[in-house]
Amino acid sequence: MNKTETIHQITFSPTGGTRRVSELLCKAMEAESNITELCTKQENLSYPQVSADDLVIISMPVYAGRVPALAVERLKGIKANGAKCVIVAVYGNRAYEDALVEMQDVCTEMGFRVIAAVAAIAEHSICRMYGAGRPDAEDAKELASFGAAIIGKAKKELPFEPLVLPGNRPYKQGCVGPYPVAGDLCTECGLCASECPTGAISPDNPKSNNHELCIGCMRCVKVCPAQTRGIGERLNMLVAHLKPLCSERKNNELFI
Repeated sequence: MNKTETIHQITFSPTGGTRRVSELLCKAMEAESNITELCTKQENLSYPQVSADDLVIISMPVYAGRVPALAVERLKGIKANGAKCVIVAVYGNRAYEDALVEMQDVCTEMGFRVIAAVAAIAEHSICRMYGAGRPDAEDAKELASFGAAIIGKAKKELPFEPLVLPGNRPYKQGCVGPYPVAGDLCTECGLCASECPTGAISPDNPKSNNHELCIGCMRCVKVCPAQTRGIGERLNMLVAHLKPLCSERKNNELFI
């Protein structure tokens, strides 16, 4: 891999943490880098043209130990062309469970060569006190070192051997919800509706939420200027449930 080749960052980042991890990982890679965001409205999707000599960094959030089905569905719109690939599972300081092996299987089936994998921590998308501020300065240094190691491997023409990653096949059962709703202070500005990647929020009635379309990604909560969207009284229950699982700082992991 030389400096004229391209790095494609492909992210599904509803609240920004996953994209931030991807950017920090690529910071030490001396090559042009393009970002494709899959967490957008269907009509705004634009896929990169990937060549066999490119390096593709695919970053997804972890929801209850799995990656979002919508993210996988949209990822499959990209033609791999046998390119080298790095998979990145970003989780809210609880656990990533089967997310990496799921991403490995999807990317391999698409025709990518998965040469490295990263599990990294970002602020929890619902209970934001867990993993608060992450990725932080310490993470930035570590992710940059991961990126340097990855680019070193990518430049070598080594025989391809599948990575052995933590996780189970078949994957664990996923879950649905919780679904965010508008609070009493909602101004009906419509920003949530314009940013929702699934169209679950109607522009004509932004206080509504179609639970059949909503994937609980919390993008609407993140972008709400009035900070009035959320999961209501369920938040306290979830905070208490996650406390013994999320309070201790988890480490980023590199598999190469």
